[in-house]
Amino acid sequence: MSLSLSMAAFALAASISPGPVNIVALGSGARHGLRASLGHAAGASLGFCLLLVLIGLGLHELLLRWPLLNRLLHWGGVLFLLYMAWKLASDGGELSTNHQSKAPSAWHGAVMQWLNPKAWLASVAGIGAYTGGDHQLLWLFTWLYAPICFVSVASWAWAGSMISHYLGNARNMRLFNRLLAGLLVVSAAYLMLA
Repeated sequence: MSLSLSMAAFALAASISPGPVNIVALGSGARHGLRASLGHAAGASLGFCLLLVLIGLGLHELLLRWPLLNRLLHWGGVLFLLYMAWKLASDGGELSTNHQSKAPSAWHGAVMQWLNPKAWLASVAGIGAYTGGDHQLLWLFTWLYAPICFVSVASWAWAGSMISHYLGNARNMRLFNRLLAGLLVVSAAYLMLA
């Protein structure tokens, strides 16, 4: 298998597997539709690629030298996941057309990646497996990763938009939101134990 194909397979496996960013994309697609959720997918992809590049250029070494910064990022991620879970769980599920609630923004997607332990693990593992400190390989990996990550996150938003017709009333949307909130709480609990 060529190196590029192996990098692409890693990117797909890491990007399309369930995680906090994809759970939010699923919920956004269900509530706001695919088009409105693509900003979140784009921001998540760009945020991840920036994280990947910075880790490849030595950010991980900095975090190893400053464990307090690493712990702050860890607990910031836990708190952010709990905040997102609370927002989902407390949502009334009303489906209105007056745009009172907005789909997660690109900025939101990017920040989620920086607070997402799955993204950090994928970055560190990918850099370790594929670049070996070679900046040309880092840029190749990043250019392959960007569209794969975007399509992966967008596919979760698409899946949400496909099930939205089952969520056509406030009760069903509320149940769906609480299911997603529960998944985020499980993610946060796992991080608290790590």
